[in-house]
Amino acid sequence: MSGAKILVVEDERITAEDIKAGLEFDGYQVPVICSSGEDAVQKAGKIKPDLVLMDIRLEGEMDGIDAACEIRRLYDIPVIYLTAYSDEKTVERAKKTEPSGFLVKGQGIINKPFEDTELRAAIEITLYRHHMEKEHHQLFSAMLRNVSEAVISTDPSKKVRFINNAAENITGWSKDDVLGKNLEDVFLKLKPLIEEEMDLGNALAPGETPSYKAMDGSEVLLEGTVTPLNDNKGAVSGLVIIFRPQNSL
Repeated sequence: MSGAKILVVEDERITAEDIKAGLEFDGYQVPVICSSGEDAVQKAGKIKPDLVLMDIRLEGEMDGIDAACEIRRLYDIPVIYLTAYSDEKTVERAKKTEPSGFLVKGQGIINKPFEDTELRAAIEITLYRHHMEKEHHQLFSAMLRNVSEAVISTDPSKKVRFINNAAENITGWSKDDVLGKNLEDVFLKLKPLIEEEMDLGNALAPGETPSYKAMDGSEVLLEGTVTPLNDNKGAVSGLVIIFRPQNSL
């Protein structure tokens, strides 16, 4: 996708300039280079890039993994790690942020970025996937936005990524209040009525139906289902909560 805007986050200035030159040679836009995680999060919010190329070892207190986590949470921008650090502990930490790629320096990518096709291929695949995911998400959201039952969905870390009109009306929360926030924060108004210590992320099987009590003074009893979503490896990739006032049908 020629013309895509890419944020380069790299604390080695020469390396960063080499990457920038190679990307611009290939037709991408590189409006800014960041050398710290804190600056990367701020610039991502300001320029809204299509993709972030993220080193892991950075200046400042926030490393690339922490910065990537914040960028994904706040702005839903895909991240490709471009780093020399590939030890098992680092890789495991990085995997939890669901990166779109992980390329290791020292394989021709850094010294001649515009001559090596691996980086360009990773960028193009990531941009295409993200575009398709956004289209599917928009279609899914449009279908669910006006259904009569309340629907909330989360990502793997139980941060809210969708809430429909019915859920807004029942909970008293607006979409702007809850997107990107932890599910437990949203459900302060939906206290479990029966299983007060129930862990929504672990204890529920598909189709299991807990009951809730609205805590906004209306004393409305709620019922519904919490269904884990699984990725292609069988791991939980999020939750879908569907609920309504009891006896509303």
